[in-house]
Amino acid sequence: MEEIETQDPLATLGQHIAKALGGDVLATVVALGELTLTVKREAILRVLTFLRDDAGCRFTQLVDVCGTDYPERPLRLEVVYHLLSMTANRRVRVKLSTDEMTPIDSVATLFPTANWFEREAYDMIGVMFDNHPDLRRILTDYGFEGHPLLKDFPLTGFVELRYDEVEKRVVQEPVKLAQEFRRFDFLSPWEGAVEHILPGDEKAGTAKN
Repeated sequence: MEEIETQDPLATLGQHIAKALGGDVLATVVALGELTLTVKREAILRVLTFLRDDAGCRFTQLVDVCGTDYPERPLRLEVVYHLLSMTANRRVRVKLSTDEMTPIDSVATLFPTANWFEREAYDMIGVMFDNHPDLRRILTDYGFEGHPLLKDFPLTGFVELRYDEVEKRVVQEPVKLAQEFRRFDFLSPWEGAVEHILPGDEKAGTAKN
């Protein structure tokens, strides 16, 4: 009996979405059992509205919005949306690219959960969202400089917070390293200073009971 080839349901879904949205969808990829859509930046509201309302999609829950940084790209910031369809028990990932100066439309009007997700993406990566109801930092403190998850953000940051006993309040100061970075020559960090005798330890080997 001749076997009938069946197409991957996710690939079929990707074709359905791409056909309905036309040029708004730049690419569809199915990998590791997940469907990923790459879309135009200016089309994100149209795309997510379709994914939410279309009878063949019904992705009614926005699970997450996050950002990634690719400094080598002209559009270094990538915003990723994860949606869930409880009806069909499947997920879809939507990606778009932008830069630090070009905002994208907030989707908080479509999915209220996007409010805090977008604030986190702004705080950590620096993604700007147009028409967001309250776009301000959510994880770092007021007055924090920079965006910690950018690849070129310094590991020590720019400023540090501490409680000042004299002023009786929290103050911000430029980061000052107490000493220069030191490089140890231990063969393995797990073995510790096996052959390095610390001052005072030389007496331990000569002690008599």
